[in-house]
Amino acid sequence: MRIVIVGMGKVGRALTRQLTQDGHDIVVIDLDAAVVEDVVNIYDVRGVVGNGGCYEIQAAAFENGADLLIATTSSDEGNILACLVAKKLNTAHTIARIRNPEYEKQLRFMRQELGVSMVVNPEKATAREISRVLRFPSALKLETFSKQRIELVEYRLGPADPMAGKQLAAIGASLGARVLVCAVSRGNDILIPDGAFTLAAGDTIYLTATPQELEAFFRSLGLFKASAHNVMIVGASKMAYYLAHILCGMKMQVRVIDSDLARCQEMSERLPDALVIHGDGADSDLLNEEGLHEADAFVALTGLDETNIILAMYASQNHDCKVVAKINRRSFADLATAKGMVDSVVSTGSVTVEQIVQYVRAMRSGEGSNIKTLHRLVDERVEALEFGVDAAFPHLNVPLREIKTRKDVLIAGIVRADGSVIIPSGKDVLQPGDDVIVVTTGTDLTDLRDILKR
Repeated sequence: MRIVIVGMGKVGRALTRQLTQDGHDIVVIDLDAAVVEDVVNIYDVRGVVGNGGCYEIQAAAFENGADLLIATTSSDEGNILACLVAKKLNTAHTIARIRNPEYEKQLRFMRQELGVSMVVNPEKATAREISRVLRFPSALKLETFSKQRIELVEYRLGPADPMAGKQLAAIGASLGARVLVCAVSRGNDILIPDGAFTLAAGDTIYLTATPQELEAFFRSLGLFKASAHNVMIVGASKMAYYLAHILCGMKMQVRVIDSDLARCQEMSERLPDALVIHGDGADSDLLNEEGLHEADAFVALTGLDETNIILAMYASQNHDCKVVAKINRRSFADLATAKGMVDSVVSTGSVTVEQIVQYVRAMRSGEGSNIKTLHRLVDERVEALEFGVDAAFPHLNVPLREIKTRKDVLIAGIVRADGSVIIPSGKDVLQPGDDVIVVTTGTDLTDLRDILKR
């Protein structure tokens, strides 16, 4: 497809890398000539220097319009304008990154009246991801499928973990749990395991099951941690606002600390149920005075990765609580997770790219695409996708063990049309109306038929 990406910040660059790998014809636009030159030298793309909201600049990218324009600049208004101009150039689809909470109530207007195909709010999407982890603190990361009927949990085995040294088949048989380990990250290796696979301390595993089964599984192993109820957040950012709003709606006690008085006053007015504290969140004395020892979750959301890592390390080493840190720089995130410095790491760039890639995949497979959800795991080397099963799928009502699939894919869950959940075995079948979760080490699935061996 012909795709224009406006804005070469972290998100724009990450999209350029991923969509180039997927084989699309990409043109990037940015005001900074040095940035455009750098991107063009790294990736197989064309570059245009200028304002992405200008007709002439977009026409220089694709004279008669592109298939898709993605606007990811730091300006919400600039992104909206770029999408409007793209429509005048006959660009079929447009995606705008919109971050300001004031635009939340206008999203339907933007889609229906302005013709914006998709609106992505990185801060809000990341806040949702954090709230899911706080609901299930045993997990490093938690993704949901089929309207939260199936969850995928990322979990790291510690040195004394009861699962270390055991075969997967033995774990399932001894606990009677309907849980499937669908991927294992061990060092630099990514594995799709079978029942004979033996887990080891240090492994990061990915499990799928219903929320109830996951809780029962971790309880039986003595690894379950109850949902957080008392949360401390450092940094009164847009993401902090969205997160606090979600947590207050879940009846959690929320404290937000920030050194910017104006931001504290604004957040206090918008969130009367949260306690907003004006002060230096990097001051350990202040954190302790404001009740860090009482918190069962600590979230570092300042604008600096380094500060978030240090705060998270302090909270985890001095207090028994779930710790989450926003770390956008990939090298820092890898270091923090590999060394166990931080329980859970989130990145707004990764969340945004994930959502947009899902949309692009759906476009590429046509209007009848059955991709419903896409999550990227293990440094984007593994994907978990949710597909709808239609009546045209060639292997309906055939036992899964008889379907010849690619070696790099695993069917990790099935949700029937009536809402019942199946953690699949070889005897289970796919039926029209099902939702099916597929985990793969490939990054090219656009349709359920792509899992079949060619």
